[in-house]
Order: sequence, then C-alpha cells, then structure tokens
Amino acid sequence: MTTTAPAAALTTASITAALFQTDAYKLGHIHMYPQGTTKVLSNFTNRGSRIEGVDHVVHFGLQAFLQKFCIEAFAPFFAADEDDAVAEYQAGLNDILGPNTVGTGHIRALHRRGYLPLIFRAVPEGTRVPLQVPSVTVESTEPEFFWLVNYIETALSASIWQPSTAATIADKYRGILDAAAEKTGTDAAFVDWQLHDFSFRGMPGVEAAAASGAGHLLSFKGSDSLASADFIRRYYNSSFGVDNGQILGSIPASEHAVMCAGGQDGEAGTFRHILEVNPSGNISLVSDGYDLWHVLQNILPGLKDIITCRDGNVVIRPDSGDPADIVCGTSTRPGAAVPDAVPAMTSDPAFFGVVAILDAEFGSARNQAGYKVLNNVRVMYGDSITPERAADITARLETAGYAAENVVLGAGSFTYQYVTRDTFSSAVKVTYIEVNGEGRNVFKDPITAKGFGSKRSATGRLAVTRNDDGGLALIEKATPEQEEASLLQPVWANGGFLRRQSFADVRAVLGNIAS
Repeated sequence: MTTTAPAAALTTASITAALFQTDAYKLGHIHMYPQGTTKVLSNFTNRGSRIEGVDHVVHFGLQAFLQKFCIEAFAPFFAADEDDAVAEYQAGLNDILGPNTVGTGHIRALHRRGYLPLIFRAVPEGTRVPLQVPSVTVESTEPEFFWLVNYIETALSASIWQPSTAATIADKYRGILDAAAEKTGTDAAFVDWQLHDFSFRGMPGVEAAAASGAGHLLSFKGSDSLASADFIRRYYNSSFGVDNGQILGSIPASEHAVMCAGGQDGEAGTFRHILEVNPSGNISLVSDGYDLWHVLQNILPGLKDIITCRDGNVVIRPDSGDPADIVCGTSTRPGAAVPDAVPAMTSDPAFFGVVAILDAEFGSARNQAGYKVLNNVRVMYGDSITPERAADITARLETAGYAAENVVLGAGSFTYQYVTRDTFSSAVKVTYIEVNGEGRNVFKDPITAKGFGSKRSATGRLAVTRNDDGGLALIEKATPEQEEASLLQPVWANGGFLRRQSFADVRAVLGNIAS
C-alpha cells in the first residue's frame, strides 16, 4: 500500500531563503557598525597550511558561488512581491531573534534595488596563491548597502574553501605523480588519469562532492564523481571561453557487490563472466572480495588466454590492507632487511606484492627508461590513499624497477573529506571601511593568539602584484594606482559577471593538464 503526504504537509521554497544563508548573529550587524558607515571592503585569504610542503592554495570556486548564490539564490527574493518578501523576512527574524530593533527597512531597500550592490575582485581561478595573499575581495558599491559585504561572508566562505582546498590537494598529488612519471619513463599524459576520484559517497552531501570533485578535475581527468561534471557544465561552461574538452572519464569497473554475487565458490566464474561480456577496452576488477592472493595465483592464471588476447588492460584492484605493502610487497619497505633465503612466491605472496606477482604471471617489457611495464594488466589501489602513500608507492615501484604507469591510485573521502576550513586557515576579514566620507584601515591582531600562530589580518585597500621572481605578493594600504594594476581584477558587480572563465581556462591557468 502506498500513501501520499497530505497537501498541508507540502511546502514551497522560501522567497527569502538566501537572506538566511548567513550566521544568525549577522542579522543585526547593520546597526553595530559606526554611525555614518558607507563602505566596507573584505578579503578572502588562506592564512596558513596544515599540510607539509604546501604554501600555495589554488584559487577555485568563486565563479560557481557568484552564479549560484549571488544570482540564482536571490532570484526568488527579487522576483517576489515586495511586501510579501519583507513580511516573510520579518517573520523569520522574529522567530530567530524574537522582538528586536533590527527592522526590515534595509531589506525593503535591497529588494527595490533588484540586485546585490557588491563588486568582487579576484585573481584568475586556477592561480596558485601564496599563503597570506588574498585571492578575492568583495566591496559594497552603494553607501546604503555597506552591511551586505560581511552579511554574505558566511556563504562566500562556505562555498569556496572546500573546492579550493580540494584543488590544492590534487595539485600536490599531481606534483608527486609527475615526478614519478618523469623518473621512470612514463608518458606525462598518463598522469592525467593516474589519480581517480572515488570520493563521492564519502562527502557530506551531493553539492560538496560536486564542488570538491571539480577541484580534483583541475589536475586529473579520472573520476567517478559524475555530479562534478554537472557542476562544471553549470558554472564553468565552455561558452565562457574555449571548449572544455573532456571533463572527466572512467572505465567499466566492478565492485564488491558484483564480485561477491556469485559467492566464494563461484568467484572464478564471476571473473570469467565479466571479462567475456567486456571483450575489449580497459576494465577494473575488484579482487579482494575473499582472498586476493588466491585470485592472483589461481584465478587469473586460469583466465590468461582471455586477458592476453584482449585489446585493453585488465586492472586488478586490491582494496584492503596497507596500500604500499599490498601493491609493492613487504620486501620493498624502506630499510627492509634482505632475507637469507627469498621465500617462494606461493608461500608468502605478501612479500612480493601484487605488481611482482602479476609480472611473474603475465610478464613485462622495459620502456625506454629501462623500467618494467606489465603486459596486459595494471594495478589500482583506491583505499585510504594520501599524498604520502602515493609518494611511497611510486618510490617503492621505482626501486623495484617498475614504471609508475603500472599503478593507478584512487582518491576517496580519506583525501577530500578529511579537511576543514582550517586546513589552510581560510578566512574572510574586513580590511577597510569608510565612515562619514573618511577611510579607515581595519585589521585584527589578537594578542592572545600570537603564541599559537598569528591571526593578524591585512589592512587597508588591497592589491596583489608580482615580485621580481614572478611570485605573488600583497600590497596593503594600496593606492588607487596600485589597485588599478592589481591582479585582483573585477569579475562581478551589481548583479552580473564582468569576466567568466571556462573550465578549460581554469585548467590552463593551473597548468597541470595540457589543452
């Protein structure tokens, strides 16, 4: 029997929802600024790093925020009847703060304006921005709406810290894998596919997965996070510039539900069936449903005739255990003692690892750099991968004489969800206001924070320039001339875009994927 919800239980979207996408305490800030305030300027800056070796953050996600929040989210409010919109806001205000003196005059004025009177300036998305250098500024454009700048701080911060953090972590992976490819004779184009995004199911919601996954795709093309493709089509459409080309790609791949469907006794038949219904092309097979070593040493040899005749590689995917040990073998551990007698592969397969066992069965060929590349098979490991483990795996493969292209790694939520706004100390802070026509340089510098890493913010009007070495640097208390020449250029103002980037353009700015 099925039932439907009573009509009274159905609700419509709030026409003032966007105005409540902020911290509750900000609702009354309009009356807390100095009397006569007519302008506020804030900036988004990544102030520090909790990831060793990372001192730049890839700027990404602002364009999506501007379209989704500053235009689309506010559209119902501006389209609604003025009195209806103000009444709904007042009802929400009363419910949150109770009887208060905040008032709704500023909301009525905003509705009559019909757009957000703000201007955003930013460096091009895809830019590696040094810590302590702002990537975005936002400023009020009309005196009556000074309060709006930090009113939208919450949504701005929540919308861009995660995609920029993901893009930065992916960039770190890219550096590790590019270096391994160069050392072992692997084509750099292969690295586009060497880190595959498996994070979707582990992220805190579909929107977070889409934005984070788009950050991954600035440095790699391999991904199963299909929501990211829609995110990119919506907010970084190719019509904004050059053709985006291939956004992401994947291959047919099994999972444990498929591999275990026939039971342990039917495991060999499951492998055979999947290969028979996928007679060509690369295919990935999860292989640790029961006994990984049994699969490698008994099931796969029985399928060698099928595997070696296929046009495309069979990718063997172990998915549990210590990643480096499973892929490379315990014998390759840094500092591992050389045993008096090497054990038989059948008696201690973990000593050799997946790559060596596959080499023994299917053979390999040496590339021009002298490193071995497996015949007809590859390895993928996608559980609990980190940049450190990626470096360990590729280094151990190199030591054992294998090219980096023998392995593909999967980055899941262990990479992209175990981060916070504090990973790069990302924050929006006011640096400049005007009161009664007089400019004031504003900053915070808590004395109690000095022993725990300074929280001092920048001050004054801001500009970003290049040093003699080409690096980016912040100019505080910038002159009009310095602002005019700044790399922080207007991208959106008073309800519309002044400049947009395609996803291909953002990729080109970062420079990890060739066009």
